[in-house]
Amino acid sequence: MSDVRVIIQRDSEREERVVTTGTTAADLFDGDRSIVAARVAGQLKDLAYEVAEGDEVEPVEITSQDGLDILRHSTAHVMAQAVQELFPEAKLGIGPPIKDGFYYDFDVETPFHPDDLKRIEKKMQEIIKRGQKFSRRPVTDEAAREELAAEPYKLELIGLKGSAADAAEGASAEVGAGELTIYDNLDAKSGELCWRDLCRGPHLPTTRNIPAFKLMRSAAAYWRGSEKNPQLQRIYGTAWPTKDELKAYLDFLVEAEKRDHRKLGAELDLFSFPDELGSGLAVFHPKGGIIRREMEAYSRKRHEDADYEFVNTPHITKAKLFETSGHLPHYMEGMFPPMEFEGQDYYLKAMNCPMHNLIFKARGRSYRELPLRLFEFGTVYRYEKSGVVHGLTRARGFTQDDSHIYCTREQAPDELDSLLTFVLDLLRDYGLSDFYLELSTRDDSDKFIGSDEQWAEATEMLRQAAQKQGLELVMDPGGAAYYGPKISVQAKDAIGRTWQMSTIQVDFNQPARFELEYTAADGSRQQPIMIHRALFGSIERFFAVLLEHYAGAFPVWLAPVQAVGIPIGDSHVPYLEEFAAKAKAKGLRVEVDSSSDRMQKKIRNAQRAKTPFMVIAGDDDMAAGAVSFRYRDGSQKNGIPIDEAIAEIVDAVERRIQV
Repeated sequence: MSDVRVIIQRDSEREERVVTTGTTAADLFDGDRSIVAARVAGQLKDLAYEVAEGDEVEPVEITSQDGLDILRHSTAHVMAQAVQELFPEAKLGIGPPIKDGFYYDFDVETPFHPDDLKRIEKKMQEIIKRGQKFSRRPVTDEAAREELAAEPYKLELIGLKGSAADAAEGASAEVGAGELTIYDNLDAKSGELCWRDLCRGPHLPTTRNIPAFKLMRSAAAYWRGSEKNPQLQRIYGTAWPTKDELKAYLDFLVEAEKRDHRKLGAELDLFSFPDELGSGLAVFHPKGGIIRREMEAYSRKRHEDADYEFVNTPHITKAKLFETSGHLPHYMEGMFPPMEFEGQDYYLKAMNCPMHNLIFKARGRSYRELPLRLFEFGTVYRYEKSGVVHGLTRARGFTQDDSHIYCTREQAPDELDSLLTFVLDLLRDYGLSDFYLELSTRDDSDKFIGSDEQWAEATEMLRQAAQKQGLELVMDPGGAAYYGPKISVQAKDAIGRTWQMSTIQVDFNQPARFELEYTAADGSRQQPIMIHRALFGSIERFFAVLLEHYAGAFPVWLAPVQAVGIPIGDSHVPYLEEFAAKAKAKGLRVEVDSSSDRMQKKIRNAQRAKTPFMVIAGDDDMAAGAVSFRYRDGSQKNGIPIDEAIAEIVDAVERRIQV
């Protein structure tokens, strides 16, 4: 046997080691059960991979993101094996890892029932206990077709091969542009084949390396995401490195369900989705309208203070506008079909930027006007597939707080710096404070327009602006819009979930496509740089994020009812109505519960409505010209003079604090 030199890379430490030919990655990390795969020359490999001369090998721990994906994809294979053992007629779709879990699609005659999931879970436990080995096997296209002749969806993926990842979500876990591989599940003792699946891998060494999992639910899903294709049954599951982590995740889901904005929206009478309107189209009720109005009003004031100019644009346009902007050739799938009128195609507005370009172009512009900051609460319409529509967070009609800044090249760095600071400060005012930044760049795809030099310059501008904030910066290769790179602000909510908030994009391309110009100081005609910026993203989505972040208990300044008067007896109603009138004169939103309910029920009703202040009055309060406060947490403060009580509510509103 000859010797092989390899480098073991752990974080910043490099260890050179000499091993014999045939040594596997598993041998390099013998005994460390936390390591489930290896990264070699940037590629993930099974631990069964035999190292070669000069390899740089990095261990992949199960707790890393790659390790979690491998764990979950391996669990998806075990689930698919269990399904086919219990339902031999089931045909396999795709089974990739996803955030916090995995899924697998199956073509079965009858939709899965919750009892079926229990049976599948039990069968999975049996397979895991058997300790079946995941074994990688390269195959030719012809051999794969022969082996998987009974799996029509796998055959389709083989036919697509290099383009499969674009043709079907999750297909990159199965096939790439190179050789095909099949993963066999082999019996631990006999080595006999138990099950197999078309897959790129890598996988865990054995099924025994799956510590904790649970199947969550089943749902219908169209093959390759198209309504034109057969409807399959998708089973979702989750898997974690320890049972404690699984329990913590399930507890988190219970809390997240309590905070679901769709549930809270109905309970608090904020908004609804009438069937008569169609999926993804919300109506805001009076209380929801108040919250939305306050969100918009504060944003409007802050924008006015920052020298933004407000504009308005229509909801439809001739097709030519979106051809000029590049949206029709690059974004048509996200737009509603055209309407023919007077011999021309009209489109519902899917974005505001082309119309803002027309405002800039409406007359000659001087360098003295720049930066020109245009702002609009602009409603747009996007065709989201029915499977991804989700309450207010993924809607078909929504309003963007959209802003486009036109500036010179020299102004752009400072403008980006101040813009990002403005965005982060404003988000903090709404109660979000835990951020990181994501920089989305182009890749080699042909979906991107513009020169490499322009993209490099725009990307560097954004990178420098991001670094000045002192926040973590995460790269997102290939995630840019077709016309330019972007920074997105990622914010964590009260239970640790990450939401994409504001986005900032630098665009050299639309100014060129619209032939936008300004007169420079030397009299020459120059093209401005365009910066796209959405603070909330969409008002509806931001509303949903705040609703879930606060679990419906909005801070006083956003609460639809800031205080409710609760009389101890009917004789105290007029006194509280006088209190309410004084409070309303100060701009507060105060109601008095004069219903026939008992006082304790009125308190429970106010608690369910998550009202910040309950203002209670009885004989002693009336005699003293005072009221008593009961807060959301059940604590109480008695004998507060009326003027002081109103001042406390006003102070909470002005300081935008939670109570």
